[in-house]
Amino acid sequence: MATVKRESHLKLNPFGVAQAQLRRVAETFAIDDGLVRVLERCKKAVIVSVPTRMDDGSIRVFDGYRVQHNMARGPSKGGIRYHPDVTLDEVQALAMWMTWKCALTGIPFGGAKGGIACEPKAMSRGELERMTRRYASEIVREIGPQIDIPAPDVNTTGETMAWIFDTYSMNVGYPVLSVVTGKPLTIGGSLGREEATSRGALFTIREALKKLDRRFEDLTCVVQGFGNVGSFLAVFLHEHGSKVVGISDSTVALHNPKGIDIPAALAWKREHRTLRGLPGADEIDPAELLELECDVLAPCALEQVIDGDNAARIKASIICEGANGPVTPDADAILEDAGVLILPDILANAGGVVVSYFEWVQGLQEYFWKEHEVNERLDEIITRAFDETWQVSQARKLPMRVAAYGLAVQRVADATTTRGIYP
Repeated sequence: MATVKRESHLKLNPFGVAQAQLRRVAETFAIDDGLVRVLERCKKAVIVSVPTRMDDGSIRVFDGYRVQHNMARGPSKGGIRYHPDVTLDEVQALAMWMTWKCALTGIPFGGAKGGIACEPKAMSRGELERMTRRYASEIVREIGPQIDIPAPDVNTTGETMAWIFDTYSMNVGYPVLSVVTGKPLTIGGSLGREEATSRGALFTIREALKKLDRRFEDLTCVVQGFGNVGSFLAVFLHEHGSKVVGISDSTVALHNPKGIDIPAALAWKREHRTLRGLPGADEIDPAELLELECDVLAPCALEQVIDGDNAARIKASIICEGANGPVTPDADAILEDAGVLILPDILANAGGVVVSYFEWVQGLQEYFWKEHEVNERLDEIITRAFDETWQVSQARKLPMRVAAYGLAVQRVADATTTRGIYP
């Protein structure tokens, strides 16, 4: 029987997009061409075969990846995602964006990313565990608390990190708390880590509202994606008095112009594992969700959901990029001309890696912080990064994305220059 090839959600080569963003920023900020040639490449990319025994006794072989983009400012850091569309180019792009994210927030990491091309929602817990442990064994020499520290990403969780932590520790012969972050609290996770990406996005929106003299209570919001990032962000917006009129997950998009009961949606999702059937909201076309009338649109799912085809139909005045790379460069240009304020991914969703850094520090010290300490320190770092980005944006009349990338790329370029090229 012929296999039907699945159509990817990616319309553009994501690594090409990331490299084009770098070149645009390098030209704007007059960064040396030699440094650009270094920064537009990834330091290391590993492709591994991941044979896995399935529940029926058969063997499937998955393609796994781990990429380290840059380590000029410290060990590399980045999530691991499980998705059918995972490719080497996607992982390289995500690793590059992570480098800029760490530099913008001032934490001492470079960027990395990993992934396995699979359909995790069609796999049992046992199959996922066996696949994860084999993948971790294949990359065991590439990761480590002073080398490269993985974390959860799309379709991976604290449990996934627990399996990697255990596999790595069994290989070296002793427990290594800081080999991964995003772990369960019972094995060295950090309080506040689960909600950190969403809380950072909320802080970013809050700072933007201050500059625009607006209030949460006056906002209507749409959140695309109801995984870890989207669900918590919707909850936080609801708690701050905003009206969330549209939400979606991978199965359905929902709309209620009078506002959706977000706590009820969260409970429904946890019980049914889908938003489909949620009372008090109408099903709409997922593409229509992005084009709803609202003040804040938060794409919190996958890359390239806003492109040159639909950008002109976006009605939000603020876009908060909860996902990585949700807006393509051609859409950027259209939205900039329309006066839309884009809170770029390397700022808006940096909360996760910031608290991952906190978890890494706590694991190395084997001394753990209270939740209010984690959240206060996160707030301080995100607020500082926002203010620095806003100042550059206003002073040089640049979009927030270009300002944020400019600050980040300059910092990595300076670190590279200071260290020099070995040998």
